[in-house]
Amino acid sequence: MQDRRWWLGTALSGALVVVAGAFAAHALEGQLTPRLAAAFETGVRYQAWHTLALLAVLAWRGSVCLPGQRLAMGLWAAGVALFSGSLYAMALSGMTRLGMITPLGGVLMIGGWLALAAALLRAPSRA
Repeated sequence: MQDRRWWLGTALSGALVVVAGAFAAHALEGQLTPRLAAAFETGVRYQAWHTLALLAVLAWRGSVCLPGQRLAMGLWAAGVALFSGSLYAMALSGMTRLGMITPLGGVLMIGGWLALAAALLRAPSRA
């Protein structure tokens, strides 16, 4: 299977989205300040969207494999780890300094979208 590790990582990310969302809704309810609860939920939301984007690109790669798709996926994965991961850690630990990492993850996620756009611009029109 092409991209087996990517499929596995994406599936695990999807599972983590559900776990984190349920954790926030049940175990963390009333335990965090509204600001930290919102940060945690933002992490879940961005991870969910980028997990769906990974699924879409993986499915697309099954029929049209373009240079740049893997770069986009790698940037998204790293971005989610830093963006969502820092928000989860900040909310759970209360260490607001971890929020300094969050923008780096956001830049990586933006880079992933730009890498995808570049791959599309370089692709033959029939791809």
